Amino acid sequence: MALYSLTDKPLIMKFFSLLTSAIIIIISSSLYAQEKSPCKFGKIGPEDFQKKVYSIDSNANAVVLADIGSSEIIGNDNLGFSLLFKKYTRIHILNKNAYDAANVEVSLYKDGTTEEELSNVKAVTYNLENGKVVETKLEKSAIFKDKVSGYLFVKKFTLPNIKEGSIIEFQYEIQSPYIRNFQSWEFQGENPVIWSEYNASIPQFYSYAILSQGYHQFDINDSKSRTVTFSVNDTRGAGATDKYTFSSTVIDHRWVMKDVPAIREESYTSTINNHISKIEFQLSEQRDPLPYRNYMGSWTNLGKELMEEDDFGQQLNKNNGWLGDIEKPLLSDAKDNKEKAARIYNYVRDNFTCTKRGNLYLSKSLKEIAKTKNGNEAEINLLLTAMLKYADINASPVILSTKSHGYASAIYPLITRFNYVISKAVIDNKDYYFDASVPGLGFGKLMYYCYNGHARVIDENVTPLELSPDSLLERKVSSIFLANDDKGEIKGSIQQSLGYFESLQMRDNIKEKGKEAIIKDIQKGYQGYGEDTKLENAEFNSADKFEEPIVLKYDISIKPGGDDIIYFNPMFGENYKNNPFKSAVRYYPVEMPYRTDETLVLNMEVPKGYEVDELPKPIRMKLNEEGDGMFEYLVQQQDDRISLRMKLIIKRTYFMPDEYDLLREFFNQVVKKEGEQIVFKKKK
Repeated sequence: MALYSLTDKPLIMKFFSLLTSAIIIIISSSLYAQEKSPCKFGKIGPEDFQKKVYSIDSNANAVVLADIGSSEIIGNDNLGFSLLFKKYTRIHILNKNAYDAANVEVSLYKDGTTEEELSNVKAVTYNLENGKVVETKLEKSAIFKDKVSGYLFVKKFTLPNIKEGSIIEFQYEIQSPYIRNFQSWEFQGENPVIWSEYNASIPQFYSYAILSQGYHQFDINDSKSRTVTFSVNDTRGAGATDKYTFSSTVIDHRWVMKDVPAIREESYTSTINNHISKIEFQLSEQRDPLPYRNYMGSWTNLGKELMEEDDFGQQLNKNNGWLGDIEKPLLSDAKDNKEKAARIYNYVRDNFTCTKRGNLYLSKSLKEIAKTKNGNEAEINLLLTAMLKYADINASPVILSTKSHGYASAIYPLITRFNYVISKAVIDNKDYYFDASVPGLGFGKLMYYCYNGHARVIDENVTPLELSPDSLLERKVSSIFLANDDKGEIKGSIQQSLGYFESLQMRDNIKEKGKEAIIKDIQKGYQGYGEDTKLENAEFNSADKFEEPIVLKYDISIKPGGDDIIYFNPMFGENYKNNPFKSAVRYYPVEMPYRTDETLVLNMEVPKGYEVDELPKPIRMKLNEEGDGMFEYLVQQQDDRISLRMKLIIKRTYFMPDEYDLLREFFNQVVKKEGEQIVFKKKK
C-alpha cells in the first residue's frame, strides 16, 4: 500500500492547457533584513579551532555550530511539482566520543521506479596543523546506498580524517516528487546547537498543517509573502516539451533557534521524539489555481477508507463462515457474551504467536492467519475482532500509537501517526479492550505502552478514545514478619502482592527460568542480612490466573552471625537503590507508565543477644501542596519489637519540566531514607 501519491496529473494537464507556455521563471527576492547565520560553507580560519569548551554545554563532546535547512516547491518535468530540500551543517568535534557525528545518513523514499534524489553532496573535514587549516574532502565514491524496505532507502557517508578538534561541514540537496513528503526539521539533537534555522517556502495553492513541538522557544519566527512565477514541463510525449506557467503568492517562513541544549533520553520518557523541538508538515489540501483536492480528509473518511481496505477492515465484514469450525466447539456451552468473549480471547492469545509489533495492516488473509497461527499484532487482533463479530458480539478494531512511536494527533486524521491495532468489544454496555498478541495478558487488559493518549475506534463514528496512563494503578503490598527461635536464628515469612505489570513480568520469568531459579535470585539479594540466609516453602499464588496479581509467599531464615554490630536494612530489597532522576536539569516532561501505590509493613523482634543502637527517624512528606505524591516511613521500637510502615504513592504520571526539581528532590529523600539501616549492637 503506497504511503504517498503524486499530484493528479490528468486534471493538471487539463488546467495547464489553458495557460500560455513560457520559459521557467522563479522570482526570487532577498528574504529578511534580520540576523543571519554565523557560518558559511568553506569560511573557516585558525581562530575557529580555539574553543575547546563551549558555554552552552561545558561537558559536550561536540557542538553543532550551524544547522540550516530550506524547502521550496518547484515545477518539474512530469507536469507536476517537486519539493527541493537543502541542508547545511557545521560541527566542531571536541573529543573522540563524538566521532559518530561524522557519520551522515540521509533517508529517502521510493515508490516503484520513482524515488527521491540526493544531489550536490559536498563534505569537508578541517584540521588545524602547524597553525594552518588543512582540508580533507569527501570523495563521491564514499557515498553508499542501503535498502531499508520496499519504500525506504538510505544514502550514507562518513567524513574523512576525523580527529579530536576537527571541524566538519557538509551540505546536500534532495529533490522529491512526493508533495506530501515535505521535510520536517529538528532544531535539537544529541549535541548542543548554537544556531538552527529552517526556511520553508509554501505557495498558496498547497496548504500544509504546520505542527510544532518542543520546549525551546524560537528566537526568530517570521513569515513574509512574495509573488513567484511557477513553470511545469511535460516531457513525457514523443514531441517537443510543453511548458506551462502561472504566478502565485508564496509564503516564506523562517524559524531560528539559538543555543539549543542537547536532548537525551532519560528515565520515564515515552520516546524522545515526542519532545525534540521540531516542526513537521502535513499536506491538507490543494487549492486554486489547481483543481481543488482534499488530501487530509476527515476522521470519518479515514475510518471509511480503513474499513474498505482489503488489508485492514474489508475482511472483517465478509461472511467468514469458516470461523464456525473454530467457534462452534469453543462456544458450545458458553452462558453469555462475556463468557464467549473470554473464551475467544483466551483461544487467540494462547494459540497464536506474534511475529512482529508496530503494524496497522494485514499481510495475509484472516483465514491464512487462522491456519498458520502466527502474525503481527494487527493480524492477530483483527482476527480476534472478526471472531468476536462472528459470535454476534459488538466488536471493532482500535488504532493507537504506542509510547515508543510517539503521540497521535487528536485534531488531524493522520494515519502515519498510528502504529498499533487492538480490539474493542461492547458487552452489556461496558467497553472492553484486548490485545491477544501478548502472552499471559489478562482479559480486558492492555500493556502500559498502549496508554499513550489519543486513539480511534474504527467504527461508524470513528470514535475518539483517550488511553491515559493515569487510569493505570500499579499497587504492591509487602508484609514481613520476623521472630527469634531457640537457636538464635531469625525466622519468619514474607508475603508480597505484586502489581499487575510486575505480575506479568513474573509470569514471563517463571516460564523462562522456573520458580526455583527465581527464589535463588531473591535469596542472593538477601545475603547481606546474615550468613546462610535461606528461603523455603515458596508459593506463587494466582500465577495461572492472568487477570489477578501474583501473591508470592515464602519462609525466610537468617543467621545474624556473631559480630558486635549488625547493620540491618528493613526494606528487604524493596528500596529504591538510586534516584531515577539523575540529571540536574530536564527540558521535557516526566512520563511515568502508571500511577504507583507501594506499601511495606515489617514487624520483627530484636535479634537475640542484641539491642537497638540506632533507629531511622520517621518521616512523612508530600511531593507538592496538591499531594500528587506522598512518602511515609514510620518506624518505632516497643520493648523488643520493631515495626515499620513504608508507603509511597504517586497519584499522576505526567510532570512538566518546571516540576522536575520537586520530583527529583522528592526521590532523593526516598532513596536516602529507604537506604538507612537499623543498627543493632551486642549486649554487654
